[in-house]
Amino acid sequence: MPLSLKCLLESILLFTNAVAILNEKRFLAKIGWNHDSSQTFSDSPGIKSQLINLIKSIQMVMRVPLIFLNIVVIILELILG
Repeated sequence: MPLSLKCLLESILLFTNAVAILNEKRFLAKIGWNHDSSQTFSDSPGIKSQLINLIKSIQMVMRVPLIFLNIVVIILELILG
């Protein structure tokens, strides 16, 4: 099956869903990626700090749009197959 735009968009949506449900206490703190460990006082934040901020922004800002995107994708899958 060739890679299509639909498959690519669905995989991005699934990855975003996976990031959105990560628990900071159970998962992220165990590997040292909690929000407290990323705060440093340098001018340019590192990659780890930027990834932690990305995870937090996906969890906080993208919660409601993800619900609607998931509903739309489920309805389209049911209709179009």
